[in-house]
Amino acid sequence: MATILNIETATSVCSVAIGINGECVALKEINEGRTHAEVLTIFIEDVIKQAGISYKGLDAIAVSSGPGSYTGLRIGVSTAKGLCYALDKPLIAVDTLEAMAVGGIERFQNIENNHSLIEPGVFGYEVNKILFCPMIDARRMEVYTSFYYIDWELFRPVSADVITDEIYDDYLKEYKMLFFGDGMPKCKNLLSGNNNSYFLNNVLPSAAHMTDLSHISFDVNEFEDLAYFEPLYLKDFVATKAKNALPE
Repeated sequence: MATILNIETATSVCSVAIGINGECVALKEINEGRTHAEVLTIFIEDVIKQAGISYKGLDAIAVSSGPGSYTGLRIGVSTAKGLCYALDKPLIAVDTLEAMAVGGIERFQNIENNHSLIEPGVFGYEVNKILFCPMIDARRMEVYTSFYYIDWELFRPVSADVITDEIYDDYLKEYKMLFFGDGMPKCKNLLSGNNNSYFLNNVLPSAAHMTDLSHISFDVNEFEDLAYFEPLYLKDFVATKAKNALPE
C-alpha cells in the first residue's frame, strides 16, 4: 500500500492531497493567487491530519512538475525536496498538464448526468476522435498546452502556443477538441467559431488529480534525482519591476 503526499503549485492554485493506492483521501486547496509560500506547509500539515497518518507514514512525495508559474513551481519543488531529504523518501514528478487532463476527462465523463458541464453538449462521440486540451495561462495570448486521448494517452506533447483563430484548424478537421484550464477563457472567443471546439469550465490544477498518476510512477519506481531535478518552466524567468519602485 503506497501513501503519497501530492503537491500542486504550478499556477494560482495551491493544492495538497494525500493519495493511498491512487485514491485521494485528503485534500486542501485554495485559488487566491500568490499565497503558496504562506499556506503550503499549513496545507501539508492539514492533509496529514485529515488522513490520520504521520510524516513517517508517507512512502513518497509527488510534486507537480510544470509547465507553469516560475515562482509557484520553485516553491512546490523546494518544499517537496526538503521533505524528501528530511524523511528519506523518494520524489515523484507529475506533469501538470497530464494531471489537468485527468481532471478534464473526469468532468467530461460526468456529462450525461449533468449536461451543463459543457457548452454545448458532446454526445455520440467516438473516443478516438476527441482530444482533451488542458491550457495554462502564459503571457498575453499564449498558453501552455498538450493534447490527450480519453484514456490519458498523449496525443501531442507540451508546447507554448500563441492562440489565433486558426491555430488548431488542422486538428479540428478530424477531432472534437475540449479546451479547459485557466488559459481557456481568453482563448474561447477565438476558438468557439469551429463546431468541433468545446469548452469545459472550472477545471483547474488540483493535487486530487495527481494521485492516480503518482501511484502509477511509484509502482514502477519512477523517481527523480533529488540533487538534479528541476521543473519544466518552458520559459526563462523574467523579473518585473513595480511601476512605483524607487530607482536603483
